[in-house]
Amino acid sequence: MQTRTLGRNGPEVSAIGLGCMGLSYGYGPATDRSEAIALIRAAVEGGVTFFDTAEAYGPFVNEELLGEALAPFRDRVVIATKFGFAGGEVSRGMDSRPAHIREVTEAALKRLRTDRIDLLYQHRVDPSVPIEDVAGAVKDLIAEGKVGHFGLSEAGAATIRRAHAVQPVAALQSEYSLWWREPEKEIIPTLELGIGLVPFSPLGKGFLTGAISETRTFAADDFRNIVPRFSPEARKANQALVDVLGAIAGAKQATPAQIALAWLLARKPWIVPIPGTTKLHRLRENIGAAAVELSAAEMADIERALSGIEIEGDRYPAHLQARVGR
Repeated sequence: MQTRTLGRNGPEVSAIGLGCMGLSYGYGPATDRSEAIALIRAAVEGGVTFFDTAEAYGPFVNEELLGEALAPFRDRVVIATKFGFAGGEVSRGMDSRPAHIREVTEAALKRLRTDRIDLLYQHRVDPSVPIEDVAGAVKDLIAEGKVGHFGLSEAGAATIRRAHAVQPVAALQSEYSLWWREPEKEIIPTLELGIGLVPFSPLGKGFLTGAISETRTFAADDFRNIVPRFSPEARKANQALVDVLGAIAGAKQATPAQIALAWLLARKPWIVPIPGTTKLHRLRENIGAAAVELSAAEMADIERALSGIEIEGDRYPAHLQARVGR
């Protein structure tokens, strides 16, 4: 697989990474541990070198899963994890105090069975802690060799600039896809400072694959149950986007998911999407997107085809959207 560099001096990673949250958290029951380990190791064998987790995914169990799965390949892969929630629990609110960052990092190193975290993100901006203090805490951990690079997640442009002035930010993780293009307004221009973009939910939480109809039901603990964009009415309206993707994919002898990922890769050379999956055939499909090249003419065709489609529904309920873009 092709590789890309995150940030001006950031880590070199596979063009397609693997978001591991869904193996443990957020999308219904956790995947059987042995099956999850097999999937992660299949990703390594398929050329994936970039793996994303967080203490909050579980909490803690996702990091433990990656630690076990990637131990035999540690020097071949780049592991990203995150701090920022009290006790690792989203429901308890944010905590990015420097002392807490250090505690989380020390615990994550043990769970991940490693001596360094390649990329450490602040999961969400904590309005009670100056971002300069957060960046300074991670800078100290980098100086000690416990962390390789600093990242932010869903931060606003002003916060990114302030953090970057203290400790260079290697990557911003944020939602970005054909059905969520908000980062194009302020975030992507800001990242021209020399910061990579790691889109999570690059397949629209599964919707852009074409596998989620308006009648699909989700497990009781599936996050999508509270996402306005996944109401049956919104899904019905947004099917128009999937239909366009399907037509483009058919002409390209690819799948809608592969076109959605290839579109991201073609936007900037420093964009590295991290689609998640629990299924081996979907993993292979996503990896295959790295070989799908879209020309400038094809990108323009996609733009024209999508220009008349208005996406229905907010991407987050209001209480979660309030944490974004600070």
